[in-house]
This record gives sequence, structure tokens and C-alpha cells, in this order.
Amino acid sequence: MPLRLGSTAPDFSADTTEGPIRFHDWIGDGWAVIFSHPKDFTPVCTTELGAVAGLQGEFAKRNVKVIGLSVDSVDDHRRWSQDIADATGNALNYPLIGDPDLAVSKLYDMLPESESGGAGPRTAADNMTVRSVYVIGPDKKVKLSLTYPMTTGRNFDELLRVIDSIQLTAKHKVATPANWTDGDECIIVPAVSDEEARQTYPDGWNAVKPYLRLVKQPR
Repeated sequence: MPLRLGSTAPDFSADTTEGPIRFHDWIGDGWAVIFSHPKDFTPVCTTELGAVAGLQGEFAKRNVKVIGLSVDSVDDHRRWSQDIADATGNALNYPLIGDPDLAVSKLYDMLPESESGGAGPRTAADNMTVRSVYVIGPDKKVKLSLTYPMTTGRNFDELLRVIDSIQLTAKHKVATPANWTDGDECIIVPAVSDEEARQTYPDGWNAVKPYLRLVKQPR
């Protein structure tokens, strides 16, 4: 079944580089990011895994746990981890899920259920759709999904920006405009009347249009 925004992120049990997990239990009461890779020992993914390791402090500040998924065994992941550290200067500091039977990739609709066999003989091109990022909220619902081509490294600063927006708008009745970054003006959502907005924002707002009211970012 396709995963859409608002869908419950499928739960699963799997082996990882940090031991076995039950996914929903592992998430706990916070936020999570799961990002996937088509094959171990691939160049773009090597840079990505190292980049995320270097941003672990930023994810932790946002109460976000990160977990990777790659279509190979945990033993292969552990061998790959040395290359990641050598190439990027950042050692793997979050779990990496082993998916040698493709079960999690299929569960998250990145490979068709009809796909047969295991990871062993498959190439990265065979798994080219296993390049997705999911942001999952404390309610275990999918809040964001992105899928990148194999030749384009993911922008994790952008992922942090989106998480900032998702967390802000989950707490306050605002939306964020194009190219918003933390601290910029926000949009008062149309469902909030002017009367309610005056109570919430006594300093007022900038009414660019009746439906576009910009206000200082709430904290």
C-alpha cells in the first residue's frame, strides 16, 4: 500500500548495526527520520551517511532520532562503516538497518511486493527506488517523504529546515512561506479568524492579502 502523508509508518522488527529493534518502540515518544540506500559501498550514499553522522547534534536538538536503511546485511553495513569514516571523517553514530531480504524496502513501498530474491545478486540500479527519506512524528504518522535519484546527494540542511517547519506548525496555528528558515515570519493559517489572531498576536501582523497574513515567528 502506498505511503502517503498522514499514513501510519509501518512497524517492523529488524537487525541493525546497533542490535535488533522494533521500529515503533525504537522511535518512542519523539520524532524519527528513516533514510534509505540502494546498496552498500556506493559513492553517493557513503557521503550521505557520513554527512548525517556529522549532524547528529542538530537532530538531537530537535528530539529527532535517525536510522538508516540499506539493502544489504548488517555484516556488510559494519564493513562499510569503516569506509564511511575514512571518506567523510565522521564515524557512523546511529543504527543502520539490514534489509537483505528486501522486507523493509517493500514494506515502505520502495520496491514492489512482487520483487523476488534477496539483496546478494542485486545491483544498486536494481534498487534505485530505495532512495527515500521519511520524517515520522511522535504519533507514528508520516510527516514528510522525499525520494532522490541515485546520482543526487541529499541536502540534509534542507531536511533540518523542513523538520523545523513541521515541528513549529505542529505546535502553533501557522504555516511557513517559501524559503522560510527558523526566525523568519510565518503565515497565520486561514482557519484562524482575525479575532483569534488578535488575541494570539497582540502586536499585529502584516496583511499582504486577506488570506496571506504574515506574523513574527511564535516561540
